[in-house]
Amino acid sequence: MSNELRAAIIQNDSTGRVLMLGWMDEEALALTRSSGLVHFFSRSRQKLWQKGETSGNTLRVVEVVLDCDEDAVLVRVNADGPTCHDGSTSCFTPWLWRRILQRELENSEDSYVASMLRSGTSLAARKVGEEAVELVVASLSDDDDRVVSEAADLWFHSLLLLRSRGLDPAAVEDELRSRDR
Repeated sequence: MSNELRAAIIQNDSTGRVLMLGWMDEEALALTRSSGLVHFFSRSRQKLWQKGETSGNTLRVVEVVLDCDEDAVLVRVNADGPTCHDGSTSCFTPWLWRRILQRELENSEDSYVASMLRSGTSLAARKVGEEAVELVVASLSDDDDRVVSEAADLWFHSLLLLRSRGLDPAAVEDELRSRDR
């Protein structure tokens, strides 16, 4: 293949989770293979870069596999920290978690999310307990819309609790995956 760009799918070796998509030219692919650390070609900056060169969140190569046409590459890695620039484990983060991170970063005085996170873990924990009880009560009724609404509140506040403790929901997924027997 010429020096065209290849889509590079980055996958966590232990969980199978897709972490990100980047682009590699021949030089990035060669450096990735030789150094054991993932390198990309930045289309916006038109230059080569190593993932984690400024953040320290490098991607250590386990395996590099080209597809049948050699126009895409799968790189299985062990990640040294979050992969996404927003601090998430994966760039393919669910909408709600990304929204919570965004609201935390904006830290607006009128943001419920920012206010809850400023208040600390104990308030988030109390809200999870409150929402859990409300979901149980709703589930004993015939009102499916209420059950969905209360489940949404519990889900949301559980994510706030995780964030207040500096945890990523990916850790919960990993725990559940480890129980899949």
